[in-house]
Amino acid sequence: MANIRCVKGMVGLVTGGASGLGRATVERLVKNGASAVILDLPSSDGQALAASLGDRCAFAPADVTSEADVQSAVSLAREKFGKLDLAVNCAGIAVAVKTYNFKKDVPHSLEDFQRVINVNIAGTFNVIRLAVGEMGKNEPDADGHRGCIINTASVAAFDGQVGQAAYSASKGGIVGMTLPIARDLAPMGIRVVTIAPGLFSTPLLAGLPEKVRSFLARQVPFPSRLGDPAEFAHLVTSLAENPMINGEVIRLDGAIRMQP
Repeated sequence: MANIRCVKGMVGLVTGGASGLGRATVERLVKNGASAVILDLPSSDGQALAASLGDRCAFAPADVTSEADVQSAVSLAREKFGKLDLAVNCAGIAVAVKTYNFKKDVPHSLEDFQRVINVNIAGTFNVIRLAVGEMGKNEPDADGHRGCIINTASVAAFDGQVGQAAYSASKGGIVGMTLPIARDLAPMGIRVVTIAPGLFSTPLLAGLPEKVRSFLARQVPFPSRLGDPAEFAHLVTSLAENPMINGEVIRLDGAIRMQP
């Protein structure tokens, strides 16, 4: 008999958990009977969100690129909730700059490119490597399952648009490390899965004019709208519960293929 898991009773660590996709994930985990640690910047709404969600939620102010910050967030999960079963990487940043601005005779800033790579790839890897150390201490279930990592890439990993060199490279890096890390961790019964969302209604897109947002929504074949963060969160819990999904990248995008 397949060993279907249940989110209820799990302990999850969610980076970027104070807003957007991360926030929806934290809210769904708590609603479904799991406990969640919100890992987000000290300047975020993490503290207020954790307080509003009650005893099964805690806030760890942290920068994903800091070893000490992430380690203390992992320790908080253990101290407050006794273990760590799930880590969801939603923290990420973006810049939109062309490789070279020929009008102004200015190249893409190397510093900006490196910052996006550092937060999105190195930050994601930093959380994975430290979270799995804690997951490895879990008692395996009948399947030998100890934990699950869920990363957030983007359709930009495959259909990067003009000005997305840094962002697409960073999301492509997350896609590229999914399988090798899943293979690395397989002997410990820890799965690794990546979600590649399309256009979602997050604070990143909320800043755009209404006209632009409705134009973007019309690009999605079906359903012809922006994704709701709750739909992303729903997939996270489904992946956490289904032990056969491993080493995979799943597009969550309404069949969109981005134009140049």
